[in-house]
Amino acid sequence: MIVLPWTNVYGLARTLVALGTAGTLAASSAQALFRPVATVGDYPLCDSTTSASLFCLAPDNYAHLTWLKWGCVAALLVVASGWRPRYTALPHAYINYSVFAGIAIVDGGDQIALILSILLTLPALGDRRRWHWQTDHDRTIDTTTSRALALVGISALVVLRLQMVVVYLQAAVAKLPHQEWQNGTAMWYWGNNLEFGPAPWLDTFVAPVISTPLGVALMTWIPLVIEGSLVLCLLLPQRLRWWAMGAGIAFHLAIALTMGLWSFALAMSGGIVVLCLPLGSTIHAYTPARPHRDKTQPEAAQEQEQQQAPQAQPQ
Repeated sequence: MIVLPWTNVYGLARTLVALGTAGTLAASSAQALFRPVATVGDYPLCDSTTSASLFCLAPDNYAHLTWLKWGCVAALLVVASGWRPRYTALPHAYINYSVFAGIAIVDGGDQIALILSILLTLPALGDRRRWHWQTDHDRTIDTTTSRALALVGISALVVLRLQMVVVYLQAAVAKLPHQEWQNGTAMWYWGNNLEFGPAPWLDTFVAPVISTPLGVALMTWIPLVIEGSLVLCLLLPQRLRWWAMGAGIAFHLAIALTMGLWSFALAMSGGIVVLCLPLGSTIHAYTPARPHRDKTQPEAAQEQEQQQAPQAQPQ
């Protein structure tokens, strides 16, 4: 039996990844995105494989680059809305490739967003729903083509899960050889970094924590525990995966709030959703049931009499 990938779980991942890239483009000017880099040249470079970037349609022209940038934002918002995933999947991946290959300074958020958007393209191409939020679609696969599309889609989500495991394994292992992470003082240096440290209003709350031995040790070691739990997530029972998912998303939101890496947080949260939730599962919105009002005996008797009374015949 093939598990069907077309649920709102992978749809939520698509939305988070698209919003992260859209935020990067919307919050940055064309001059900041396509600035010259010493010893490299002016961006977009448009040579070799990077010449396929969408932004190479308007090299060295900030006015045209600005229009292209906002066009990409509009397209990414359509992707994030969930409309017609079959038709928006390839544009999503192409825009993320264009951002990764075209802007001057890329970070881990741009890289993981490109990888996830490519992997999410495979299930999306077989998704016949109007919106990727729908939960009442036809879940039957009665043809060879639909079986093949389902198999390709679910295989891509499995690879996405393994990719997230590798990311967190590398992140955890890379920290362990450093003495600052071993003795629990690493977050003191990050908390006092002028470029990546918390904003002044947030520093009011962070500074008292990292100034104490216990506080800075907990802030240093808790991320390692969270990353380790996400590495082992696929081996854990589902009730523990819920806790790992919540901790991972909260961890990345804390990084975004402290260091301003919002696109990275959204992209990683999209990957965490696919990693921690069961394949083929659906998120159901909770709608409280309307309370049933018990009728009193006189009201019930009166209603019964009205139902049994003969209807007046027209003259």
